[in-house]
Amino acid sequence: MNQQKIRLFSVVIVFLFFTPFLSAEKDKGKAEVVDVLSAQNTLRINSVSGPTLSPDSKWVVYTKRERDMESEDLKAVTHIWRVHVDGSQRRQMTRGANSCSSPSWFPDGDRIAFLSSSKKTGDAGGESKTQIFFMYMDGGEAWQVTEHEESIGSFSISPDGNKILFTARDPLSKEEKEKQKKKDDEEVVDQKFRMSHLWIYDIKEDKESRLTEGDFTVSSPDWSSDSRHIVYETRPNTKIDENWNSDIWVIETDSKESRKLFENPGSDISPRWSPDGKSIAFASDPHTGTNTWYKKLYIISYEGGEPEILLKDFDLDFSYPIWSEDGSKIYWSTGDRTTYNLFSVDIKSGKIKKLNPPLGSNFQWELSEDGSRWVWVRSGPDWPAEIYTASLDLRDPKKLSDANQWLEKEHIKFGKAEVVKWKNSEGQWIEGILTYPVDYDSQKKYPLILNPHGGPSSARILSFSSSNQFFAGNGFMVLQPNFRGSSNYGQEFLNANRNYWGIRDYDDCMTGVDDCIEKGLADPERLICYGWSYGGYMSYWIVTQTDRFQAVSPGAGLPNLYSMYSTTDISHYLGWFFGTPWDKEESYEKHSPIRYVKNVKTPVLIMHGAEDRRVPQEQAVEFYQALRDLDKEVTFVRYPREGHGISEPRHQMDRLRRYLFFFAEKAGVEPVSESKGEPKKSKEEKDF
Repeated sequence: MNQQKIRLFSVVIVFLFFTPFLSAEKDKGKAEVVDVLSAQNTLRINSVSGPTLSPDSKWVVYTKRERDMESEDLKAVTHIWRVHVDGSQRRQMTRGANSCSSPSWFPDGDRIAFLSSSKKTGDAGGESKTQIFFMYMDGGEAWQVTEHEESIGSFSISPDGNKILFTARDPLSKEEKEKQKKKDDEEVVDQKFRMSHLWIYDIKEDKESRLTEGDFTVSSPDWSSDSRHIVYETRPNTKIDENWNSDIWVIETDSKESRKLFENPGSDISPRWSPDGKSIAFASDPHTGTNTWYKKLYIISYEGGEPEILLKDFDLDFSYPIWSEDGSKIYWSTGDRTTYNLFSVDIKSGKIKKLNPPLGSNFQWELSEDGSRWVWVRSGPDWPAEIYTASLDLRDPKKLSDANQWLEKEHIKFGKAEVVKWKNSEGQWIEGILTYPVDYDSQKKYPLILNPHGGPSSARILSFSSSNQFFAGNGFMVLQPNFRGSSNYGQEFLNANRNYWGIRDYDDCMTGVDDCIEKGLADPERLICYGWSYGGYMSYWIVTQTDRFQAVSPGAGLPNLYSMYSTTDISHYLGWFFGTPWDKEESYEKHSPIRYVKNVKTPVLIMHGAEDRRVPQEQAVEFYQALRDLDKEVTFVRYPREGHGISEPRHQMDRLRRYLFFFAEKAGVEPVSESKGEPKKSKEEKDF
């Protein structure tokens, strides 16, 4: 066996992430200055979220998340900002080491409430708990108002401004805490859950009271306009696989009497009261165990009865209703091919209108109380997400935040991203996002990275991607296909990969690669493939079906569907595509990449989180062991403490750098932003 080809990396035993890349030479001088996005710089990109308009529609508060690149742990902290709707008087409202999130205006507009961590309610020597704080908008320090035993998950101020509704997990009992301390805490699977329930905090009385309790978990509550009733979602437990088993209930706050609003075997989500308090709008579909069916808009009397169903012929998803001020229309945002659009429907006529916000990812929409102004978060193809506002018709969008000024100051270059189309082998049009290398030259052919998306019930959007720009800055072109099974192209397209994993989606990906080659964009001798989650599955599949790629890197992928079914936390979702392995064994075997592992000829870099419950790390171990036994070139990087995504900043940088050096070596590319010695720096970047 060729031992030089077999390398099992575990980051826990490596000296952070620098060790594989340290140079033996110590006298190379200062790092080279670059003007493209480096792995380190991807961590410097600040994010904005949660915009909400003041009652008079003049001000917006939102959150901005920044990372301290000087700190040892690279900690990111979120704080609250305020800005006028004309873009002036932008100001940071909260400061300190603790993050602040979810700002919400009081009806009088004088104060906001928000969430932050508190040392008061933390266990002695343990972690602090998230509580509700108040702050006056004309200045002064914020103050803590709740001291709940557990962290508060979400909250909502009553329309009359007198009470706050919040959700929180049930606390452990005294006996359970003692058992944990003694490590006498065995777990009987699926027998005990930490449910979340509704609580009310009375501001005048400075007193909290429990509103719901029972063997179910609660989310997405909404106040009625008279502050007397609350509508909310329930699920039987907290398992991810029960996300699609939700019902809608209404409770009266004084008597605590509750009732189920609607009987449906499938998913009912996002209930929202009409302005007059007489109706409730929500999203629903009758299918269980999966999110592969579009939801429709249901409107029902608050007293119950048969709901009215709208959008029956609307062939995209519906998820979250936003009522117009007069209750005549409902707005919603949804994926529409390669963008997120805003739609409205007239409740009486059923007429649907597309409002056409700027192209890109448009989300977290909020309509002002007077119905005249929108505020939302937008990420276009050429810039990270910012807060935007516009009038009701969206004709005058204005950017309110400026979260990443450093990108302009340091003259960081980005590659162009655009929507491309090609025909698959069956003659169907397929779309995708193509990101060009920085300083693209049409006379050259470039190494092409094929990057299938996760899900599979999701889609690529024409929005900013730091990883795409990282590769673009290092001379790569990136193709991201919306293959059959993607979510923004109609119900038939969304369900087209049922029983066809690795077949129809593979064809859509490979015909996209061929299209890039035929157009003279991509070098056929320098093809790379990587993906995460379902993109990891596709990467495993591709490396077992073709030797056209010079390097393939599956991340958090699932090469053995049979063993995946009984170990994942979404077995019902997987079962929707194939049935159960014991009933459909041939199908599970046919669509599992590990069945074809002997075909692998391409070098493989496997990455996986050690604590992944969605796709357990044993999936990676199985494929890695098979390649070892077959004496193939394989490297396996396992990230301690990480789940299905990679969240720790040093691990994030390590992953990008490993991708780059692996891809560059196999494609004959010289990295621009990184070196295997000292990392290169942007013009104003400090030493790390």
